[in-house]
This record gives sequence, C-alpha cells and structure tokens, in this order.
Amino acid sequence: MNTPKRLCRSRQNRKLAGVCGGIADYLGWDPTLVRVAWIVLTLLGGSGILIYLIFWLVMPESP
Repeated sequence: MNTPKRLCRSRQNRKLAGVCGGIADYLGWDPTLVRVAWIVLTLLGGSGILIYLIFWLVMPESP
C-alpha cells in the first residue's frame, strides 16, 4: 500500500534543526527556496522566528 507523507524534520537537509528541509521534502521543493521564504517572512514581520520555533517543537524528526 501507499503510505501517506508525513511532515517531519529532515536529517539530511539540516542547517539548524531541519525544519525548512523537512518542509521542502514534504512539498517536493528545493530546501533553499523554503529557507529564502523563511528569511523573507522573518525580515518582513519577525513572525518567521516564532513559526520556526513552534515547528521545531511540534514536528517529529524523520526516522
């Protein structure tokens, strides 16, 4: 059977905690694109840091 995709922190595409790499793996995007989007979100309102910390705590690490 086809197993559903799970949103997990990446072990391979990790710079800090693997959150951006995990999101990129889940969406099928390039991890650099997700990191740039996170930086833009952080610079525009500062909410990127809070969102990253929440994802770091909530997302399980990939097996």
